[in-house]
Amino acid sequence: MNKTIVIGLLMLLSVQLSAQRFATKTGFIRFYSEAPAENIEAVNRQVNSALDTQTGDFVFRVLMKGFQFEKALMQEHFNENYVESSKFPNATFSGKVLNADRIDWTKNGTHQVEVSGDLTIKGITRKVNEKGTFEIKDGVINGKSKFYIKLADYDIKIPKAVVKNIAETIEINVDVSLTALNN
Repeated sequence: MNKTIVIGLLMLLSVQLSAQRFATKTGFIRFYSEAPAENIEAVNRQVNSALDTQTGDFVFRVLMKGFQFEKALMQEHFNENYVESSKFPNATFSGKVLNADRIDWTKNGTHQVEVSGDLTIKGITRKVNEKGTFEIKDGVINGKSKFYIKLADYDIKIPKAVVKNIAETIEINVDVSLTALNN
């Protein structure tokens, strides 16, 4: 086989393989606590995420100090007392899109997905299995999910003095827009 043809095929294969990996450094996560005394909301736009559409591998890394609160004191308590972000700077998720092989990642459309893997917060890892959607539009994959976590599962303790201010179960909303990586 001609060297030029072989090189051309290798280049085409590498472009094809790189199009199977998608990522973002500006994902969005919101958490919400609804409690009798007050509601607490924080948002974070410092969310790294990557998806390999061939294998279904799906990962997240969230900078804990990136969560922004309405009140500075809430943010301080969150970082210093609850998640100890100096000691545990990131939350991570490493898992798989279970039905990735049934999705045509090259065509526009919305797909219900199930993601399973390990969620680590404050140094504690738990198996999670959550549902969400991937909307593919013009080569961009928009992933969304809403799920709940129990603070006690991640050794986040709520002092008795503020037990009516913070819910035991927190709503988490994830919204990422993943674009193809080019090597």
